[in-house]
Amino acid sequence: MSTTNLTLNNGVELPTIGFGVYQSAPEETAAAVAEALRVGYRHIDTAAAYGNEREVGQAIAASGLPRDEIFIETKIWISDYGYDETLHGFEKSAAKLGVEQIDLLILHQPLPTAWEKTIGAYRALERLLADGKVRAIGVSNFMPDHLAALLEATDVAPALNQIELHPYFQQRDVQDADARHGILDQAWSPIGGITFYRDGNGGSTLEDSTIGAIAEAHGKSPARVMLRWHVQEGRSVIPKSVKPHRIAENFDIFDFELTADEVAQIDALDKAVRRGPEPESLTLEAYGMPIPEA
Repeated sequence: MSTTNLTLNNGVELPTIGFGVYQSAPEETAAAVAEALRVGYRHIDTAAAYGNEREVGQAIAASGLPRDEIFIETKIWISDYGYDETLHGFEKSAAKLGVEQIDLLILHQPLPTAWEKTIGAYRALERLLADGKVRAIGVSNFMPDHLAALLEATDVAPALNQIELHPYFQQRDVQDADARHGILDQAWSPIGGITFYRDGNGGSTLEDSTIGAIAEAHGKSPARVMLRWHVQEGRSVIPKSVKPHRIAENFDIFDFELTADEVAQIDALDKAVRRGPEPESLTLEAYGMPIPEA
């Protein structure tokens, strides 16, 4: 499977390759997003917790591109969970982004220790969807048990689940649960960049010998091979960089195709070691932080 657009379970289309701004400093974000839009990206992923929604909005406004040509995705942080709090979280994000409608609004994490707030937050997303303030809703880092509990308590299945997903951590159980409910998988850290700044266990995907050999066979970089692997397996990806040559490279993956054997070789690299936060571990006490007004 390989396409430049994917269709969510409510019929809304999003570009397969999005541009991520996680850990992009506000002073770097506007220039990076401007470059991404110049290269051809039309899907930008940010979050209230990143502290750079305003700069994303500035770059989009300055691009001169029609609003309906750019797919904007952002996330509500756990500090703004709860029904009324999440409705206000939308208002804060929309104001910073400088838009009236957000294309995809998702919950950034499950909050198992305050699950009623998670449900309240998702019901607020359902309300925003019904009112036309967002075009699609979803979740991030939700494991199968979180999804099951959410689906039991709410009415609209998430359109998307954004999860840590790269060759060394593939979360097949989450992918299977998402598939059963028509939920699109979206990979954050799709080329395994997170392996650089954790404890070092598992090494770097960019230096993996299997991926390197496949890259050499196609005359492509390891990063492009990994992004191509995601796309051929039907996932949305949101690579991140502030370097213009990397921004362009990550977008240019539609001029080659991996063989079935090459895809299988990458599938076999899974080390099943999470590098990001453990979803069950998040608490308001440890991870809560105020999200500023616009």
